[in-house]
Amino acid sequence: MKYHLVTLGCQMNKSDSERIAAVVEELGYVLTDVEEEADLIGIVACSVRQAAIDRVYSKIHKWNQLKHTKSLLTFVTGCILPADREKFLKLFDLCFQISEMPELPAMIRQYGVPTPFSSNGRFDPAEDAARLAAEGFESIEFGGHKAIAGRPVMMKQPETRIAGFWDITPHYQSRSEAYIPIQNGCDKFCTFCAVPYTRGREISRPSEDILAEVRRLVGQGYRSITLLGQNVNSYGRDKPGKELRFAELLEEIGKFGDACGERFWLYFTSPHPRDMQDDVLEVIARYDCLAKQIHLPVQSGDNKLLIRMNRNHSVQDYRRIVDAIRRLLPTATLFTDIIVGFSGETDAQFANTVTLMEEVEFDMAFIARYSPRPGAASARWDDDVRPDIKKERMHRLSEILRVHSEKHNARMLGGVYPVLVTGQDRKDGYLSGLTEGKINMRFASADTSLIGQIVDVEITRTAAFALEGQLRENPL
Repeated sequence: MKYHLVTLGCQMNKSDSERIAAVVEELGYVLTDVEEEADLIGIVACSVRQAAIDRVYSKIHKWNQLKHTKSLLTFVTGCILPADREKFLKLFDLCFQISEMPELPAMIRQYGVPTPFSSNGRFDPAEDAARLAAEGFESIEFGGHKAIAGRPVMMKQPETRIAGFWDITPHYQSRSEAYIPIQNGCDKFCTFCAVPYTRGREISRPSEDILAEVRRLVGQGYRSITLLGQNVNSYGRDKPGKELRFAELLEEIGKFGDACGERFWLYFTSPHPRDMQDDVLEVIARYDCLAKQIHLPVQSGDNKLLIRMNRNHSVQDYRRIVDAIRRLLPTATLFTDIIVGFSGETDAQFANTVTLMEEVEFDMAFIARYSPRPGAASARWDDDVRPDIKKERMHRLSEILRVHSEKHNARMLGGVYPVLVTGQDRKDGYLSGLTEGKINMRFASADTSLIGQIVDVEITRTAAFALEGQLRENPL
């Protein structure tokens, strides 16, 4: 039997998908890239963007048509707003929160679908039903089957549930790059964001579990590891005295990196400017394995708009952090996120964002046109910036970004830099990779054994957002 999985949204959803794949494959399902071949199809949804939700509806319409010709079970999970969840319950066979993922095998069996391993006597459907009912899952009649559907009536132990999900060993999609979730949820309640309503309040994963996963991944040869959270630098604040703070967590990883003798880079995303302190930057400066790359979302360069966004930091606060990054981590690349056309954004307010872009000279910026999401506070406000103005503003910032990227990359010409080789390039005879600062790079080589290794490359050609070079040494 085969399964197909569609992942929408951010890196957190992609990381969650790796654990979902592990659960499904433990049941004996085999991955297929062809939807029509699958007996089980799931989608990890993202209510943060309307375009992603539109894709969910498009997909489930197609999959429900497939049910006329074959036996097929569908499920949806991920970041889902309550309003979207109510609609999905009528369209998907199973709809559940990501923290309930460990119960998926029981849900599938209670739906009456045999799994490849269900005949070995290890599972008791009656026992599954009793346990799920005791935990608050709803039992419904659907298509002649008694099904477990939806989320529990009450999340009595949300921390225990998400901990069970974290305990799943992921089925990693790459042999050299891995993501480690260190927290779930968000307490910031930015007015444009739906995450607090889809994932709940912040819960920090146990520090020792995170460190154990880092050690295991490095031992297995992973060379790029990213800590994931909605606000990673608030890690541990929900458990004062019980878990490490974020700077302390990085310190422990740095010590391990120095002692293990393996070369790897540790990244994190995304920090919040409100919680970013110099102690995090000072720790990064001390250890080679802590990558010199910072992704610090600013969202807007105007103070009044930042207040309207409920960001709880000012442009002056952001400038102070940037100054600290330049002082403590002079070689670090700096990435950011920016929203254009937010509700009420005037020409003068956008001009302030332009000024900040020109001043900071980001290496990379992920620029999005604002779209309201039901559930987020700003959905109650008028989306009063015309689409053509949003598009124009995005293009203006993108051009500023291109100029700065081209200038930064030109400074690297002739230098030798370590590069993590990630795969074969679209250009024949070339391999592609990323520098420590996450700048795209390619170099001439047909040696695919280098994929997953860190090699030294001399930069021979530069352009905006990309580098080209010549392999200098054997992989380290």
